[in-house]
Amino acid sequence: MSSSLKLKKRDYGAEPDKTKLVIAGIRHQLLLLFRRRHRLFPLVSAVSGCLLLFLFSFSILSPPPLIHLEPNPHPNAPFRVPENGGRSDRKLWSSRLSNFYSACSNATDSFQVTDKKTQTNRYLLIATSGGLNQQRTGIIDAVVAAYILNATLVVPKLDQKSYWKDTSNFEEIFDIDWFISHLSKDVKIIKELPKEEQSRISSSLQSIRVPRKCTPSCYLQRVLPILNKKHVVQLSKFDYRLSNALDTELQKLRCRVNYHAVRYTESINRMGQLLVDRMRNKAKHFVALHLRFEPDMLAFSGCYYGGGQKERLELGAMRRRWKTLHTANPEKERRHGRCPLTPEEIGLMLRGLGFGKEVHLYVASGKVYGGEDTLAPLRALFPNIHTKETLTSKKELAPFANFSSRMAALDFIVCDESDAFVTNNNGNMARILAGRRRYLGHKVTIRPNAKKLYQVFTNRNNMTWDDFSSKVRRYQKGFMGEPDEMKPGEGEFHENPASCICRTSEARRVKEKAKHDLNEDEQDSSEYSDIGNVPIASASRSDLEIW
Repeated sequence: MSSSLKLKKRDYGAEPDKTKLVIAGIRHQLLLLFRRRHRLFPLVSAVSGCLLLFLFSFSILSPPPLIHLEPNPHPNAPFRVPENGGRSDRKLWSSRLSNFYSACSNATDSFQVTDKKTQTNRYLLIATSGGLNQQRTGIIDAVVAAYILNATLVVPKLDQKSYWKDTSNFEEIFDIDWFISHLSKDVKIIKELPKEEQSRISSSLQSIRVPRKCTPSCYLQRVLPILNKKHVVQLSKFDYRLSNALDTELQKLRCRVNYHAVRYTESINRMGQLLVDRMRNKAKHFVALHLRFEPDMLAFSGCYYGGGQKERLELGAMRRRWKTLHTANPEKERRHGRCPLTPEEIGLMLRGLGFGKEVHLYVASGKVYGGEDTLAPLRALFPNIHTKETLTSKKELAPFANFSSRMAALDFIVCDESDAFVTNNNGNMARILAGRRRYLGHKVTIRPNAKKLYQVFTNRNNMTWDDFSSKVRRYQKGFMGEPDEMKPGEGEFHENPASCICRTSEARRVKEKAKHDLNEDEQDSSEYSDIGNVPIASASRSDLEIW
Protein backbone atom coordinates (compact mmCIF):
# COMPACT_ATOMS: atom_id res chain seq x y z
CA MET A 1 0.00 0.00 0.00
CA SER A 2 1.42 3.43 -0.96
CA SER A 3 2.53 5.99 1.68
CA SER A 4 -0.11 8.48 0.49
CA LEU A 5 -2.84 5.92 0.99
CA LYS A 6 -1.58 5.18 4.52
CA LEU A 7 -1.48 8.86 5.29
CA LYS A 8 -5.08 9.33 4.29
CA LYS A 9 -6.13 6.45 6.46
CA ARG A 10 -4.29 7.92 9.50
CA ASP A 11 -5.73 11.42 8.94
CA TYR A 12 -9.23 10.03 8.64
CA GLY A 13 -8.72 7.80 11.64
CA ALA A 14 -7.85 10.85 13.81
CA GLU A 15 -11.21 12.52 13.24
CA PRO A 16 -13.28 10.32 15.60
CA ASP A 17 -10.97 11.23 18.58
CA LYS A 18 -11.58 14.98 18.10
CA THR A 19 -15.31 14.38 17.84
CA LYS A 20 -15.31 12.44 21.10
CA LEU A 21 -13.66 15.35 22.88
CA VAL A 22 -16.31 17.79 21.62
CA ILE A 23 -19.14 15.48 22.66
CA ALA A 24 -17.61 14.94 26.10
CA GLY A 25 -17.34 18.73 26.65
CA ILE A 26 -20.96 19.34 25.70
CA ARG A 27 -22.14 16.50 27.91
CA HIS A 28 -20.21 17.96 30.90
CA GLN A 29 -21.84 21.39 30.48
CA LEU A 30 -25.30 19.85 30.24
CA LEU A 31 -24.77 17.94 33.47
CA LEU A 32 -23.83 21.13 35.30
CA LEU A 33 -26.92 22.89 34.01
CA PHE A 34 -29.16 19.97 34.94
CA ARG A 35 -27.89 19.93 38.52
CA ARG A 36 -28.68 23.63 39.03
CA ARG A 37 -32.41 23.57 38.35
CA HIS A 38 -35.04 21.38 36.81
CA ARG A 39 -36.43 24.49 35.15
CA LEU A 40 -33.57 24.27 32.72
CA PHE A 41 -34.97 21.01 31.25
CA PRO A 42 -36.41 22.69 28.10
CA LEU A 43 -33.00 24.20 27.46
CA VAL A 44 -31.36 20.81 27.81
CA SER A 45 -33.79 19.32 25.32
CA ALA A 46 -33.06 22.05 22.81
CA VAL A 47 -29.30 21.67 23.14
CA SER A 48 -29.57 17.87 22.85
CA GLY A 49 -31.57 18.24 19.64
CA CYS A 50 -28.94 20.51 18.18
CA LEU A 51 -26.24 18.02 19.15
CA LEU A 52 -28.03 15.13 17.43
CA LEU A 53 -28.51 17.20 14.29
CA PHE A 54 -24.82 18.08 14.30
CA LEU A 55 -23.74 14.47 14.64
CA PHE A 56 -26.12 13.33 11.88
CA SER A 57 -24.77 16.01 9.52
CA PHE A 58 -21.22 15.00 10.36
CA SER A 59 -21.91 11.36 9.51
CA ILE A 60 -23.48 12.28 6.14
CA LEU A 61 -20.81 14.72 5.01
CA SER A 62 -17.79 12.75 6.15
CA PRO A 63 -16.03 10.61 3.49
CA PRO A 64 -16.47 6.85 3.52
CA PRO A 65 -13.67 4.75 4.96
CA LEU A 66 -10.96 3.83 2.50
CA ILE A 67 -11.14 0.11 1.75
CA HIS A 68 -8.33 -1.74 0.03
CA LEU A 69 -9.71 -4.88 -1.63
CA GLU A 70 -7.11 -7.55 -2.21
CA PRO A 71 -7.74 -9.45 -5.49
CA ASN A 72 -6.81 -12.62 -3.65
CA PRO A 73 -7.11 -13.50 0.06
CA HIS A 74 -3.76 -15.24 -0.32
CA PRO A 75 -1.29 -12.54 -1.45
CA ASN A 76 1.46 -15.12 -1.87
CA ALA A 77 -0.57 -16.92 -4.55
CA PRO A 78 -2.31 -14.22 -6.62
CA PHE A 79 -4.78 -15.24 -9.34
CA ARG A 80 -3.47 -13.31 -12.31
CA VAL A 81 -4.65 -14.25 -15.78
CA PRO A 82 -1.78 -14.23 -18.30
CA GLU A 83 -2.17 -12.78 -21.78
CA ASN A 84 -0.35 -15.68 -23.39
CA GLY A 85 -2.03 -19.07 -23.54
CA GLY A 86 1.21 -21.03 -23.65
CA ARG A 87 0.09 -24.05 -25.69
CA SER A 88 1.30 -25.30 -29.10
CA ASP A 89 -0.69 -24.98 -32.31
CA ARG A 90 -1.05 -28.74 -32.64
CA LYS A 91 -2.75 -29.05 -29.28
CA LEU A 92 -5.09 -26.15 -29.88
CA TRP A 93 -6.21 -26.56 -33.45
CA SER A 94 -6.23 -30.24 -34.39
CA SER A 95 -6.49 -33.83 -33.24
CA ARG A 96 -3.63 -36.26 -33.73
CA LEU A 97 -5.97 -39.06 -34.72
CA SER A 98 -8.53 -37.31 -36.91
CA ASN A 99 -6.98 -38.58 -40.15
CA PHE A 100 -7.65 -42.16 -39.10
CA TYR A 101 -11.43 -41.76 -39.01
CA SER A 102 -13.87 -41.34 -41.86
CA ALA A 103 -17.58 -40.95 -42.50
CA CYS A 104 -19.36 -44.13 -43.56
CA SER A 105 -23.10 -43.56 -43.91
CA ASN A 106 -23.82 -45.28 -47.22
CA ALA A 107 -26.64 -47.81 -47.20
CA THR A 108 -25.81 -51.50 -47.43
CA ASP A 109 -27.32 -53.90 -49.94
CA SER A 110 -29.92 -54.99 -47.38
CA PHE A 111 -31.45 -51.51 -47.19
CA GLN A 112 -34.72 -51.39 -49.12
CA VAL A 113 -34.89 -48.63 -51.69
CA THR A 114 -37.86 -46.35 -52.35
CA ASP A 115 -39.30 -48.13 -55.39
CA LYS A 116 -39.70 -51.39 -53.48
CA LYS A 117 -40.95 -49.91 -50.24
CA THR A 118 -43.10 -46.76 -50.56
CA GLN A 119 -46.90 -47.18 -50.65
CA THR A 120 -48.55 -44.87 -53.19
CA ASN A 121 -51.53 -43.95 -51.01
CA ARG A 122 -49.74 -42.92 -47.81
CA TYR A 123 -48.72 -39.29 -47.21
CA LEU A 124 -46.95 -38.02 -44.11
CA LEU A 125 -47.13 -34.33 -43.17
CA ILE A 126 -44.75 -32.93 -40.58
CA ALA A 127 -45.06 -29.73 -38.51
CA THR A 128 -41.67 -28.99 -36.92
CA SER A 129 -41.18 -27.15 -33.65
CA GLY A 130 -38.74 -24.70 -32.07
CA GLY A 131 -35.77 -22.79 -33.43
CA LEU A 132 -33.72 -23.59 -36.52
CA ASN A 133 -31.63 -26.46 -35.13
CA GLN A 134 -34.49 -27.98 -33.18
CA GLN A 135 -36.46 -27.97 -36.44
CA ARG A 136 -33.49 -29.55 -38.18
CA THR A 137 -33.74 -32.57 -35.88
CA GLY A 138 -37.42 -32.81 -36.82
CA ILE A 139 -36.62 -32.73 -40.54
CA ILE A 140 -34.01 -35.47 -40.14
CA ASP A 141 -36.30 -37.73 -38.15
CA ALA A 142 -39.25 -37.02 -40.45
CA VAL A 143 -37.42 -38.77 -43.29
CA VAL A 144 -36.74 -41.79 -41.08
CA ALA A 145 -40.38 -41.86 -39.87
CA ALA A 146 -41.60 -41.81 -43.49
CA TYR A 147 -39.29 -44.72 -44.29
CA ILE A 148 -40.59 -46.71 -41.31
CA LEU A 149 -44.20 -46.08 -42.39
CA ASN A 150 -43.57 -46.75 -46.11
CA ALA A 151 -45.06 -43.31 -46.75
CA THR A 152 -44.42 -40.41 -49.10
CA LEU A 153 -43.08 -37.45 -47.15
CA VAL A 154 -44.38 -33.98 -47.89
CA VAL A 155 -41.63 -31.38 -47.33
CA PRO A 156 -41.91 -30.46 -43.61
CA LYS A 157 -43.45 -27.17 -42.50
CA LEU A 158 -41.27 -24.92 -40.41
CA ASP A 159 -42.43 -23.47 -37.11
CA GLN A 160 -43.41 -19.84 -37.61
CA LYS A 161 -45.05 -19.30 -34.21
CA SER A 162 -42.26 -20.13 -31.79
CA TYR A 163 -40.32 -17.66 -29.65
CA TRP A 164 -38.30 -16.52 -32.68
CA LYS A 165 -41.36 -15.91 -34.91
CA ASP A 166 -39.52 -16.41 -38.19
CA THR A 167 -41.87 -16.47 -41.19
CA SER A 168 -39.45 -18.35 -43.47
CA ASN A 169 -40.59 -21.43 -45.36
CA PHE A 170 -38.49 -24.56 -45.93
CA GLU A 171 -37.33 -23.45 -49.38
CA GLU A 172 -36.21 -20.05 -48.07
CA ILE A 173 -33.69 -21.66 -45.72
CA PHE A 174 -32.88 -25.08 -47.21
CA ASP A 175 -32.16 -26.18 -50.77
CA ILE A 176 -35.46 -27.97 -51.35
CA ASP A 177 -34.62 -29.49 -54.76
CA TRP A 178 -31.36 -30.93 -53.44
CA PHE A 179 -33.16 -32.31 -50.39
CA ILE A 180 -35.68 -34.18 -52.54
CA SER A 181 -33.27 -35.46 -55.20
CA HIS A 182 -30.49 -36.52 -52.84
CA LEU A 183 -32.85 -38.74 -50.83
CA SER A 184 -34.79 -40.08 -53.82
CA LYS A 185 -33.42 -43.60 -53.35
CA ASP A 186 -34.25 -43.61 -49.63
CA VAL A 187 -37.67 -41.95 -49.30
CA LYS A 188 -40.08 -40.42 -51.78
CA ILE A 189 -40.43 -36.71 -50.98
CA ILE A 190 -42.81 -34.21 -52.64
CA LYS A 191 -43.18 -30.45 -52.20
CA GLU A 192 -46.93 -30.54 -51.52
CA LEU A 193 -49.88 -32.93 -51.41
CA PRO A 194 -51.56 -33.86 -54.70
CA LYS A 195 -54.60 -31.62 -55.34
CA GLU A 196 -57.06 -34.46 -55.03
CA GLU A 197 -55.72 -35.29 -51.57
CA GLN A 198 -55.80 -31.63 -50.55
CA SER A 199 -59.48 -31.29 -51.43
CA ARG A 200 -60.35 -34.55 -49.70
CA ILE A 201 -58.72 -33.63 -46.36
CA SER A 202 -59.47 -29.90 -46.34
CA SER A 203 -61.86 -30.29 -43.41
CA SER A 204 -60.74 -33.55 -41.85
CA LEU A 205 -56.94 -33.63 -41.61
CA GLN A 206 -55.91 -36.09 -38.90
CA SER A 207 -53.21 -34.47 -36.73
CA ILE A 208 -51.56 -36.42 -33.93
CA ARG A 209 -48.52 -36.07 -31.69
CA VAL A 210 -46.42 -39.15 -31.06
CA PRO A 211 -44.55 -39.54 -27.76
CA ARG A 212 -41.00 -38.30 -27.50
CA LYS A 213 -38.42 -40.97 -28.37
CA CYS A 214 -41.03 -43.04 -30.20
CA THR A 215 -39.53 -46.32 -31.49
CA PRO A 216 -40.21 -47.83 -34.93
CA SER A 217 -42.75 -50.23 -33.37
CA CYS A 218 -44.37 -47.22 -31.68
CA TYR A 219 -44.88 -45.60 -35.12
CA LEU A 220 -46.27 -48.80 -36.55
CA GLN A 221 -48.74 -49.15 -33.68
CA ARG A 222 -49.82 -45.54 -33.28
CA VAL A 223 -49.54 -43.96 -36.72
CA LEU A 224 -49.79 -46.71 -39.34
CA PRO A 225 -53.44 -47.73 -38.61
CA ILE A 226 -54.58 -44.10 -38.99
CA LEU A 227 -52.44 -43.69 -42.09
CA ASN A 228 -54.00 -46.78 -43.70
CA LYS A 229 -57.49 -45.45 -42.93
CA LYS A 230 -57.06 -41.74 -43.69
CA HIS A 231 -54.19 -41.96 -46.21
CA VAL A 232 -52.86 -38.62 -44.92
CA VAL A 233 -51.58 -37.93 -41.37
CA GLN A 234 -49.91 -34.90 -39.91
CA LEU A 235 -47.45 -35.27 -37.02
CA SER A 236 -47.34 -32.05 -34.98
CA LYS A 237 -44.75 -30.62 -32.58
CA PHE A 238 -42.27 -32.85 -34.34
CA ASP A 239 -38.98 -32.53 -32.47
CA TYR A 240 -37.14 -35.45 -30.89
CA ARG A 241 -40.12 -37.68 -31.64
CA LEU A 242 -37.95 -40.57 -32.78
CA SER A 243 -35.98 -42.94 -30.59
CA ASN A 244 -32.29 -42.25 -30.08
CA ALA A 245 -31.52 -45.97 -30.44
CA LEU A 246 -32.27 -47.37 -33.90
CA ASP A 247 -30.74 -50.14 -35.95
CA THR A 248 -27.60 -49.29 -37.91
CA GLU A 249 -29.33 -48.86 -41.27
CA LEU A 250 -31.80 -46.31 -39.91
CA GLN A 251 -29.00 -44.47 -38.11
CA LYS A 252 -27.06 -44.26 -41.36
CA LEU A 253 -30.19 -42.87 -43.03
CA ARG A 254 -30.26 -40.18 -40.34
CA CYS A 255 -26.67 -39.31 -41.23
CA ARG A 256 -27.38 -39.15 -44.96
CA VAL A 257 -30.18 -36.70 -44.26
CA ASN A 258 -28.30 -34.58 -41.72
CA TYR A 259 -24.85 -34.35 -43.27
CA HIS A 260 -25.66 -34.57 -46.97
CA ALA A 261 -29.28 -33.84 -47.85
CA VAL A 262 -30.03 -30.90 -45.54
CA ARG A 263 -28.05 -27.94 -46.82
CA TYR A 264 -28.77 -24.24 -46.92
CA THR A 265 -29.86 -22.19 -49.91
CA GLU A 266 -27.25 -20.75 -52.23
CA SER A 267 -27.70 -17.21 -50.87
CA ILE A 268 -27.22 -18.34 -47.24
CA ASN A 269 -24.22 -20.49 -48.14
CA ARG A 270 -22.64 -17.64 -50.11
CA MET A 271 -22.98 -15.17 -47.23
CA GLY A 272 -21.80 -17.78 -44.73
CA GLN A 273 -18.69 -18.44 -46.78
CA LEU A 274 -18.05 -14.70 -47.04
CA LEU A 275 -18.03 -14.52 -43.23
CA VAL A 276 -15.61 -17.47 -43.05
CA ASP A 277 -13.30 -15.87 -45.63
CA ARG A 278 -13.22 -12.60 -43.70
CA MET A 279 -12.31 -14.47 -40.52
CA ARG A 280 -9.55 -16.31 -42.40
CA ASN A 281 -8.20 -12.98 -43.63
CA LYS A 282 -7.76 -11.90 -40.02
CA ALA A 283 -6.01 -15.01 -38.73
CA LYS A 284 -4.74 -18.39 -39.87
CA HIS A 285 -6.89 -20.08 -37.20
CA PHE A 286 -9.98 -18.83 -35.42
CA VAL A 287 -12.31 -19.94 -32.65
CA ALA A 288 -16.09 -19.85 -33.01
CA LEU A 289 -18.07 -19.48 -29.81
CA HIS A 290 -21.76 -20.32 -29.72
CA LEU A 291 -22.74 -18.09 -26.83
CA ARG A 292 -26.26 -18.97 -25.70
CA PHE A 293 -26.69 -16.22 -23.13
CA GLU A 294 -29.93 -14.74 -24.38
CA PRO A 295 -32.78 -13.97 -21.93
CA ASP A 296 -34.90 -16.94 -23.07
CA MET A 297 -32.01 -19.37 -22.52
CA LEU A 298 -31.29 -18.08 -19.02
CA ALA A 299 -34.99 -18.09 -18.13
CA PHE A 300 -35.41 -21.68 -19.33
CA SER A 301 -32.32 -22.82 -17.42
CA GLY A 302 -33.67 -21.50 -14.11
CA CYS A 303 -30.19 -20.24 -13.23
CA TYR A 304 -29.23 -17.00 -11.47
CA TYR A 305 -26.30 -14.76 -12.45
CA GLY A 306 -26.17 -12.11 -9.74
CA GLY A 307 -28.38 -9.45 -11.33
CA GLY A 308 -30.46 -8.94 -8.20
CA GLN A 309 -34.20 -8.38 -8.09
CA LYS A 310 -34.24 -6.96 -11.63
CA GLU A 311 -32.88 -10.21 -13.06
CA ARG A 312 -35.22 -12.34 -10.96
CA LEU A 313 -38.29 -10.41 -12.11
CA GLU A 314 -37.33 -10.26 -15.79
CA LEU A 315 -36.31 -13.88 -16.18
CA GLY A 316 -39.09 -15.08 -13.85
CA ALA A 317 -41.74 -13.46 -16.05
CA MET A 318 -40.23 -15.08 -19.13
CA ARG A 319 -39.91 -18.45 -17.40
CA ARG A 320 -43.66 -18.56 -16.81
CA ARG A 321 -44.13 -19.05 -20.56
CA TRP A 322 -43.10 -22.68 -20.07
CA LYS A 323 -45.93 -23.94 -17.89
CA THR A 324 -44.40 -27.41 -17.51
CA LEU A 325 -41.14 -26.19 -15.97
CA HIS A 326 -40.63 -27.05 -12.32
CA THR A 327 -39.43 -24.47 -9.83
CA ALA A 328 -35.66 -24.35 -10.11
CA ASN A 329 -33.04 -24.08 -7.38
CA PRO A 330 -30.40 -21.88 -9.08
CA GLU A 331 -27.55 -22.91 -6.82
CA LYS A 332 -28.35 -26.61 -7.25
CA GLU A 333 -28.61 -26.21 -11.04
CA ARG A 334 -25.20 -24.59 -11.12
CA ARG A 335 -23.57 -27.21 -8.88
CA HIS A 336 -24.85 -29.93 -11.19
CA GLY A 337 -23.47 -28.21 -14.29
CA ARG A 338 -26.85 -27.32 -15.78
CA CYS A 339 -26.25 -23.58 -16.11
CA PRO A 340 -24.76 -22.00 -19.25
CA LEU A 341 -21.31 -20.62 -18.55
CA THR A 342 -21.04 -16.84 -18.45
CA PRO A 343 -18.95 -15.03 -21.10
CA GLU A 344 -16.29 -14.42 -18.45
CA GLU A 345 -16.17 -18.12 -17.49
CA ILE A 346 -15.85 -19.12 -21.15
CA GLY A 347 -12.96 -16.68 -21.51
CA LEU A 348 -11.20 -18.06 -18.45
CA MET A 349 -11.71 -21.64 -19.66
CA LEU A 350 -10.23 -20.83 -23.07
CA ARG A 351 -7.23 -19.10 -21.53
CA GLY A 352 -6.75 -22.04 -19.18
CA LEU A 353 -6.76 -24.40 -22.16
CA GLY A 354 -4.05 -22.34 -23.82
CA PHE A 355 -5.74 -19.81 -26.11
CA GLY A 356 -3.87 -16.50 -25.89
CA LYS A 357 -5.06 -12.91 -26.12
CA GLU A 358 -4.12 -12.74 -29.80
CA VAL A 359 -6.72 -15.37 -30.83
CA HIS A 360 -9.56 -14.16 -33.04
CA LEU A 361 -12.99 -15.11 -31.72
CA TYR A 362 -16.21 -15.29 -33.75
CA VAL A 363 -19.21 -15.01 -31.43
CA ALA A 364 -22.43 -16.62 -32.65
CA SER A 365 -25.17 -15.24 -30.49
CA GLY A 366 -28.47 -13.48 -30.28
CA LYS A 367 -29.02 -10.53 -27.95
CA VAL A 368 -26.85 -11.22 -24.88
CA TYR A 369 -28.57 -10.64 -21.54
CA GLY A 370 -26.93 -7.60 -19.99
CA GLY A 371 -25.45 -6.40 -23.29
CA GLU A 372 -21.91 -5.04 -23.42
CA ASP A 373 -21.53 -5.09 -19.65
CA THR A 374 -21.92 -8.89 -19.74
CA LEU A 375 -19.48 -9.23 -22.65
CA ALA A 376 -16.85 -6.88 -21.20
CA PRO A 377 -14.88 -9.57 -19.23
CA LEU A 378 -14.70 -11.80 -22.34
CA ARG A 379 -13.63 -8.85 -24.48
CA ALA A 380 -10.89 -8.01 -21.96
CA LEU A 381 -9.48 -11.53 -22.32
CA PHE A 382 -9.98 -11.73 -26.10
CA PRO A 383 -10.06 -8.27 -27.70
CA ASN A 384 -10.32 -9.69 -31.24
CA ILE A 385 -14.04 -10.46 -31.11
CA HIS A 386 -16.12 -10.56 -34.30
CA THR A 387 -19.77 -11.12 -35.16
CA LYS A 388 -21.91 -11.18 -38.28
CA GLU A 389 -22.59 -7.51 -37.75
CA THR A 390 -18.93 -6.44 -37.41
CA LEU A 391 -17.75 -8.49 -40.40
CA THR A 392 -20.36 -7.19 -42.85
CA SER A 393 -22.08 -3.97 -43.81
CA LYS A 394 -25.76 -3.37 -43.08
CA LYS A 395 -26.46 -3.62 -46.80
CA GLU A 396 -24.79 -7.05 -47.07
CA LEU A 397 -26.68 -8.39 -44.06
CA ALA A 398 -30.03 -6.81 -44.93
CA PRO A 399 -31.56 -9.88 -46.73
CA PHE A 400 -31.05 -11.95 -43.56
CA ALA A 401 -31.30 -9.45 -40.70
CA ASN A 402 -35.06 -9.70 -40.09
CA PHE A 403 -35.16 -13.52 -40.11
CA SER A 404 -33.80 -15.22 -37.00
CA SER A 405 -33.45 -18.64 -38.66
CA ARG A 406 -31.44 -17.25 -41.56
CA MET A 407 -29.19 -15.39 -39.15
CA ALA A 408 -28.78 -18.61 -37.15
CA ALA A 409 -27.89 -20.44 -40.38
CA LEU A 410 -25.05 -17.98 -41.03
CA ASP A 411 -23.70 -18.59 -37.53
CA PHE A 412 -24.00 -22.34 -38.11
CA ILE A 413 -21.82 -22.15 -41.22
CA VAL A 414 -19.07 -20.11 -39.55
CA CYS A 415 -19.06 -22.38 -36.47
CA ASP A 416 -18.91 -25.45 -38.69
CA GLU A 417 -15.93 -24.09 -40.62
CA SER A 418 -14.02 -22.85 -37.56
CA ASP A 419 -10.76 -24.44 -36.42
CA ALA A 420 -12.09 -24.76 -32.88
CA PHE A 421 -15.74 -24.64 -31.92
CA VAL A 422 -16.71 -23.75 -28.35
CA THR A 423 -20.09 -23.70 -26.68
CA ASN A 424 -21.28 -22.53 -23.26
CA ASN A 425 -24.30 -24.85 -23.27
CA ASN A 426 -25.53 -28.20 -24.52
CA GLY A 427 -28.42 -26.95 -26.65
CA ASN A 428 -29.63 -28.02 -30.07
CA MET A 429 -27.05 -26.15 -32.16
CA ALA A 430 -24.22 -27.27 -29.90
CA ARG A 431 -25.24 -30.95 -30.20
CA ILE A 432 -25.84 -30.81 -33.96
CA LEU A 433 -22.47 -29.17 -34.58
CA ALA A 434 -20.65 -31.53 -32.21
CA GLY A 435 -21.94 -34.51 -34.20
CA ARG A 436 -21.26 -32.88 -37.54
CA ARG A 437 -17.69 -32.02 -36.63
CA ARG A 438 -17.12 -35.61 -35.47
CA TYR A 439 -18.54 -36.93 -38.72
CA LEU A 440 -16.39 -34.59 -40.83
CA GLY A 441 -13.05 -35.37 -39.22
CA HIS A 442 -13.18 -34.80 -35.46
CA LYS A 443 -12.45 -31.09 -35.64
CA VAL A 444 -11.71 -29.52 -32.25
CA THR A 445 -15.03 -29.13 -30.43
CA ILE A 446 -14.90 -27.87 -26.83
CA ARG A 447 -17.89 -28.63 -24.62
CA PRO A 448 -17.47 -27.32 -21.06
CA ASN A 449 -17.43 -29.90 -18.30
CA ALA A 450 -19.66 -27.47 -16.39
CA LYS A 451 -20.12 -29.58 -13.28
CA LYS A 452 -16.37 -29.83 -12.63
CA LEU A 453 -15.54 -26.33 -13.83
CA TYR A 454 -18.08 -24.87 -11.39
CA GLN A 455 -15.76 -25.83 -8.51
CA VAL A 456 -12.77 -24.21 -10.23
CA PHE A 457 -14.54 -20.97 -11.06
CA THR A 458 -15.96 -20.70 -7.53
CA ASN A 459 -12.58 -21.17 -5.83
CA ARG A 460 -10.31 -19.47 -8.37
CA ASN A 461 -9.30 -16.67 -5.99
CA ASN A 462 -7.91 -19.30 -3.63
CA MET A 463 -5.41 -20.67 -6.14
CA THR A 464 -2.63 -19.58 -8.46
CA TRP A 465 -3.16 -19.32 -12.19
CA ASP A 466 -1.02 -22.42 -12.74
CA ASP A 467 -3.27 -24.42 -10.42
CA PHE A 468 -6.37 -23.05 -12.14
CA SER A 469 -5.21 -23.80 -15.69
CA SER A 470 -4.01 -27.27 -14.68
CA LYS A 471 -7.44 -28.11 -13.27
CA VAL A 472 -9.21 -26.73 -16.34
CA ARG A 473 -7.13 -28.90 -18.68
CA ARG A 474 -7.66 -31.96 -16.49
CA TYR A 475 -11.43 -31.49 -16.21
CA GLN A 476 -11.78 -30.81 -19.94
CA LYS A 477 -10.13 -34.08 -20.86
CA GLY A 478 -12.82 -35.99 -22.73
CA PHE A 479 -14.67 -32.81 -23.70
CA MET A 480 -12.46 -31.61 -26.57
CA GLY A 481 -13.88 -33.44 -29.59
CA GLU A 482 -11.27 -36.19 -29.78
CA PRO A 483 -12.23 -39.51 -31.39
CA ASP A 484 -14.15 -41.90 -29.18
CA GLU A 485 -14.69 -39.46 -26.32
CA MET A 486 -18.28 -40.70 -26.23
CA LYS A 487 -19.14 -44.37 -26.51
CA PRO A 488 -21.80 -45.49 -28.99
CA GLY A 489 -25.25 -44.85 -27.56
CA GLU A 490 -24.13 -42.08 -25.20
CA GLY A 491 -25.90 -38.76 -25.62
CA GLU A 492 -28.21 -37.84 -28.47
CA PHE A 493 -27.42 -39.50 -31.79
CA HIS A 494 -27.17 -36.06 -33.40
CA GLU A 495 -24.16 -35.25 -31.19
CA ASN A 496 -22.64 -38.74 -31.32
CA PRO A 497 -23.28 -40.40 -34.71
CA ALA A 498 -21.08 -43.40 -33.89
CA SER A 499 -22.86 -45.70 -36.36
CA CYS A 500 -21.70 -43.44 -39.21
CA ILE A 501 -18.02 -43.10 -38.27
CA CYS A 502 -15.41 -45.69 -39.17
CA ARG A 503 -11.76 -45.98 -38.16
CA THR A 504 -8.79 -47.48 -39.93
CA SER A 505 -6.93 -50.50 -38.62
CA GLU A 506 -3.90 -48.24 -38.11
CA ALA A 507 -5.69 -45.96 -35.64
CA ARG A 508 -4.92 -48.03 -32.53
CA ARG A 509 -1.22 -48.32 -33.32
CA VAL A 510 -0.91 -44.57 -33.92
CA LYS A 511 -2.83 -43.86 -30.73
CA GLU A 512 -0.47 -46.02 -28.66
CA LYS A 513 2.57 -44.38 -30.24
CA ALA A 514 1.16 -40.93 -29.55
CA LYS A 515 0.71 -41.80 -25.87
CA HIS A 516 4.25 -43.17 -25.68
CA ASP A 517 5.85 -40.12 -27.33
CA LEU A 518 3.90 -37.60 -25.30
CA ASN A 519 6.35 -36.45 -22.61
CA GLU A 520 5.31 -32.82 -22.29
CA ASP A 521 4.30 -31.32 -18.95
CA GLU A 522 0.63 -31.24 -19.92
CA GLN A 523 0.36 -34.85 -20.97
CA ASP A 524 -2.92 -35.44 -19.13
CA SER A 525 -4.81 -32.93 -21.26
CA SER A 526 -3.71 -34.50 -24.53
CA GLU A 527 -4.17 -38.15 -23.70
CA TYR A 528 -6.77 -39.95 -25.74
CA SER A 529 -9.44 -42.29 -24.45
CA ASP A 530 -9.34 -45.93 -25.43
CA ILE A 531 -10.44 -46.78 -28.96
CA GLY A 532 -12.28 -49.84 -30.09
CA ASN A 533 -15.97 -49.09 -30.12
CA VAL A 534 -16.36 -48.01 -33.73
CA PRO A 535 -16.19 -50.27 -36.81
CA ILE A 536 -12.97 -50.63 -38.76
CA ALA A 537 -13.22 -49.43 -42.35
CA SER A 538 -11.29 -47.80 -45.15
CA ALA A 539 -10.01 -44.29 -44.53
CA SER A 540 -11.11 -43.11 -47.96
CA ARG A 541 -13.27 -39.99 -47.94
CA SER A 542 -13.80 -39.66 -51.68
CA ASP A 543 -17.56 -40.12 -51.37
CA LEU A 544 -17.88 -37.52 -48.57
CA GLU A 545 -19.87 -34.51 -49.72
CA ILE A 546 -19.17 -31.38 -47.69
CA TRP A 547 -21.72 -28.67 -48.31
